[in-house]
Amino acid sequence: MRIPMKVDYGIRALVELAQHGTDGHVPTAEIARRQEIPEPYLDQLLGTLQKFGLVRSRRGPQGGHALAKSPGDINLEMVMVTLEGTGEPLVCLEHPGECGLSSACAQREVWQTVGDTINSVLRSTSIADLANKQQRLVGRGMYYI
Repeated sequence: MRIPMKVDYGIRALVELAQHGTDGHVPTAEIARRQEIPEPYLDQLLGTLQKFGLVRSRRGPQGGHALAKSPGDINLEMVMVTLEGTGEPLVCLEHPGECGLSSACAQREVWQTVGDTINSVLRSTSIADLANKQQRLVGRGMYYI
């Protein structure tokens, strides 16, 4: 499975916001610099995440972004669906009627199992989980901020 870059960037931005906790709003430029994400692209992603209620944004000199929910309440499936749409590996799993072979397809069940397994992992992994893991890695000197 290939994770789209916008999902990777979106998750990195959310983890960054989770690590700032109650420090207030974090400017886009700071997130972009620390996470090595192009700022204009990050701005678009944060706008989408705000539209779907995962991020709060504020303009002005004290502006920036903060999580709109607790990091434990945001799972990776929510981020994936928000930024990329369905997490199904094949269109026919989401819309079986679009494929005339769907009802007699030997591989459909395999791909359904793969999709279910991936979605289960995404659902059970929160931004808080990743922020905590990131903090442990930083503590061991494995990640440079």
